[in-house]
Amino acid sequence: MRRTLGASLLVIAFAGCGEEAPRPATVSGARATTPATEASPFDFVDVAAEAGLERVTWAGRPGKDHLLDSAGTGVAFLDFDRDGTLDVFVVNGWRLDGSTLVERGRHALYRGEGGGRFRDVTDAAGVGGNGSWGAAVAVADQDGDGWPDLLVTAFGGLQLFRNRGDGTFADVAPQIGLVAPGWNTGAAFLDADRDGDLDLYVAAYIACSEADVLAAQRTLDWKGQERVAFGPFGLVGAPDHFFKLDAGGRYVDETEPAGLRDQALGFGFGARALDYDRDGDTDLFVANDSDANYLYRNDGAGHFEEVGLWSGVAFDSSGASQACMGIAAGDATGDGLDDLFVSNFSEDHCTLYRAEPGGLFEDVSAAVGISGPTYLPLSWGSALADLDCDGDLDLVIVNGHIYPQVDAHPEHGMSYRQTPLLLENRGGRFADVSAQAGPGFTTARAGRGLAVGDYDDDGDLDLLMSQLDGPPVLLRNDSRGGAWLVVACEVPPGGGPLLGTRVTVAVGGRVQSRDVASGDSYASSHDPRAHFGFGELPGGTVDEVRVSWPDGTESVLRDVPARQILRVVKGSR
Repeated sequence: MRRTLGASLLVIAFAGCGEEAPRPATVSGARATTPATEASPFDFVDVAAEAGLERVTWAGRPGKDHLLDSAGTGVAFLDFDRDGTLDVFVVNGWRLDGSTLVERGRHALYRGEGGGRFRDVTDAAGVGGNGSWGAAVAVADQDGDGWPDLLVTAFGGLQLFRNRGDGTFADVAPQIGLVAPGWNTGAAFLDADRDGDLDLYVAAYIACSEADVLAAQRTLDWKGQERVAFGPFGLVGAPDHFFKLDAGGRYVDETEPAGLRDQALGFGFGARALDYDRDGDTDLFVANDSDANYLYRNDGAGHFEEVGLWSGVAFDSSGASQACMGIAAGDATGDGLDDLFVSNFSEDHCTLYRAEPGGLFEDVSAAVGISGPTYLPLSWGSALADLDCDGDLDLVIVNGHIYPQVDAHPEHGMSYRQTPLLLENRGGRFADVSAQAGPGFTTARAGRGLAVGDYDDDGDLDLLMSQLDGPPVLLRNDSRGGAWLVVACEVPPGGGPLLGTRVTVAVGGRVQSRDVASGDSYASSHDPRAHFGFGELPGGTVDEVRVSWPDGTESVLRDVPARQILRVVKGSR
């Protein structure tokens, strides 16, 4: 979770020579902001309590004596009962008092009841967990029966809650071979070898035991003023894992044969599966804390080559490794290619890697206005999403420091609880409109996970966040926005995976696209439906909706009315 410097002349050649310097920033609480010059259309309000999202997410000790105390957990939007209304899943950790375990937190599953309300169905569903300290959640129909399942990574192993289709789940991880002791973090399901079933990549952070966590003492010097949690430097990274699903329905660890060996034992936090080079197979991007990021290019047969340095996403534009936590993917610059974003530690900017033809990326963080606003916050969950339905992707980032001790030293301009950031996309440049985005963006929290989805089905995207030692945050989007379309893609049982599907819409010669993925942001999973905004839409009709399924088939619809949730089933035309 801390940044180190390393130089690479090669990466500088690819990563942003000639960028303009960040604009001067003004400090607002714990946030450095670049003032917006136009009125903000955004308005977000926290409605978690009135919606029924109340269970506290525990995070170790109040003093955060070990890094595990500060890492936090993820959240997910999903429709586990397939009733058309989004549900919510929140991963939980432990509550400690010194070296004493006070409570093993239980995960929470909230069923969407309609009308913006949720009901806690954790116990009836059987997804509270096995008592391990949870980290991330990845949602996918793992067994291809048409019902979404839940993978939870944890300090202590993996849990795969298989959806029985009757409102209940069974943890089948050990019996199908998903065994990974240690501190597991971000995860991503993908069909690596295009055989029609889902394989799994699991990132891991540091090698440590329960005894190490319970006995931890704050020994790291922070600015010569405080003792804080030690690491990750001086600790050993834990290896990532790749599990391939065999013909018998069991997972086999194929990390090395697949070319996915964690060579540097990087401190892994985030994993995102995507077809970054648009060659028809699924690649992997892994965000590492204080180590080079990994980009694994798939050869089409399920064997990967690590190309992070060559492609320009291993380091920032100065050749430095960063403390990367969260990942966002999407076409932020409107050129038809998926860009990559990583959130980073305090006193270092977050980074946007703009995709270039040929599989290369360029760090354009300064040039597009991201460096200034993101320099002081310590950033985690993130998403590229069209929050005002105007046809481009805005950037939302959840923030919160890992050291409570910083509150004793306000002279550094930082605080433990921090406000989130909303950076509005204005023609490819980003303006910080957080202070004008409603009360949801002016409340400070120790934020971590972030999932984006339209939980109230009103056509705009809402924000679900986790925080340390507090209940979930649900920011309802009351913003002024334009026309919209939500595309809900479905694959019949036995029809292959939904993950890897790409939805493309065309209006008046302009094309937008989204992919369907299982793990994203920081330790979280977004609403699987594809959301599009169009701003002013004369006639109220979308020219074309094209759904490209992972097996190469397509469903195409033309002259589609906007302002609806469009259901597209594989096999339809």
